[in-house]
Amino acid sequence: MTDYDIQLFGVAPDSIVDGPGLRFSVFVQGCSHACPGCHNPESQGVGGGTPTTVDALMSQIEANKLIGGVTLSGGEPFEQAHACAEIARRCRALGLNVWAYSGYLYEDLSQDCTPGSSELLDEVDVLVDGSFVQSLHSFDLEWRGSSNQRIIDVKASKAKGEIVLWEHHEEFPTKPPSW
Repeated sequence: MTDYDIQLFGVAPDSIVDGPGLRFSVFVQGCSHACPGCHNPESQGVGGGTPTTVDALMSQIEANKLIGGVTLSGGEPFEQAHACAEIARRCRALGLNVWAYSGYLYEDLSQDCTPGSSELLDEVDVLVDGSFVQSLHSFDLEWRGSSNQRIIDVKASKAKGEIVLWEHHEEFPTKPPSW
């Protein structure tokens, strides 16, 4: 296995707001979108955050036996795509589902708009795409901040050759795969 360096804004080891179920959320540092009204504006600058490695981060994720998934957010995870792809690969090997939030559109990510973006996209189960637009913000939206953002079932979209929106299924607590 290869270890990668990654610049983190922070983590939330027990999030219930970054996708369904109990999740480990990883917030990377650095985002070129700089959306007005961003929920993590301090994560935008590439000079901030804390440097670490994927191995060190995976130790934290593996230690949390209650989570059912991992969410990659930011900042912009597709601007650290190689390291985030490695995180996603390792999480999926643990039986965890992987969500990612991106200001880029699915169509652009699949065309490698950032180095390694299609590699990361291949490892993601669900993508919330599109820049945050303050005028389209609503607290009534589930798992997204503005109505222009799409919640995409990546595997189904790749299989069908067109965007397939993720459908929420009532999820009752189950034993995490790590138990």
